[in-house]
Amino acid sequence: MKALVYHGVGDKRLEERPMPEVEHPGDAIVRILHTTICGTDLHILKGDVPTCEPGRILGHEGVGVIETVGAGVSSFNRGDHVLISCITACGRCSCCRRGMYSHCETGGWILGNVIDGTQAEYVRIPHADTSLHHIPAGADEEALVMLSDILPTGYECGVLNGKVAPGGSVAIVGSGPIGLAALLTAQFYSPASVIMIDVDPRRLQVASSFGATAVIDSGTTDPIAAVMALTENRGADTVIEAVGVPATFELCQDLVAPGGVIANIGVHGAKADLHLERLWSRNIAITTRLVDTITTPLLLKTVSAGTLAAGRLVTHRFTLDQVLDAYDTFGRAADTAALKVIITP
Repeated sequence: MKALVYHGVGDKRLEERPMPEVEHPGDAIVRILHTTICGTDLHILKGDVPTCEPGRILGHEGVGVIETVGAGVSSFNRGDHVLISCITACGRCSCCRRGMYSHCETGGWILGNVIDGTQAEYVRIPHADTSLHHIPAGADEEALVMLSDILPTGYECGVLNGKVAPGGSVAIVGSGPIGLAALLTAQFYSPASVIMIDVDPRRLQVASSFGATAVIDSGTTDPIAAVMALTENRGADTVIEAVGVPATFELCQDLVAPGGVIANIGVHGAKADLHLERLWSRNIAITTRLVDTITTPLLLKTVSAGTLAAGRLVTHRFTLDQVLDAYDTFGRAADTAALKVIITP
């Protein structure tokens, strides 16, 4: 089968690889219908994720059709259309029983990291009964790819951890796909304002169309002064970091209101300063999280009902043969206006 394989920092290749096989009774083999590229894949290619070793098939998102199941799989059968969760969960270990699937003792974020991933024609899914979701008949399967990772990530790591509340103020630093996913799901809670901050005017235009009440181009405007002007000099009750570089995490510390929350989503590959000399007395909370995908069933209902327009995040489409072009387009988003790309084998 064809697959996109990581060979070290900056080195990825489309190659022929053996078909995956059932290795454990709980495994399923899924034929990929649609997959995508995540910012985390770019972090892998930068060398920020040392657990991903050369030779690994990348990708942790997608929808597909069950090809084969192991003897221990009871919830899925050959031919079922399924959503693949970016997080693999056994459902039985101590972390899973706490709802912390991202730290499953035999799973977690393993797809495209420590086992072969979804940017291929086929993928092996361990713990299939608790790591796949049935797709309703007639659903927009391209749109549902957004439920593999970015929408649960924006919702859980940003909105829920950030305690977005009715009438509150929200500032989201980063208007890329994850920031936009947080914007879309923050609106479940009717905050009074959602302020988007980015250096890309085109992404800020998209944020406005997605429901942002204000946008700030931090390349031309002082974002701290602008947020203070929009919040009666208080700062934002919830500040969501959706980039993953030191400068944006430090900016969040200047934007948060007393008693507020900084919810980090970004994947950080370098240390960032924490200014406790300013923050120690401000009653703030700082949260970090790897998505657990516990909200995927809820989000699946909202997308299926048309109340969450996940498909609006898709801007470009490619075949698997064009996967290197897809990476180029996604990696140059400032030039190409890419949000999420769909790759179809």
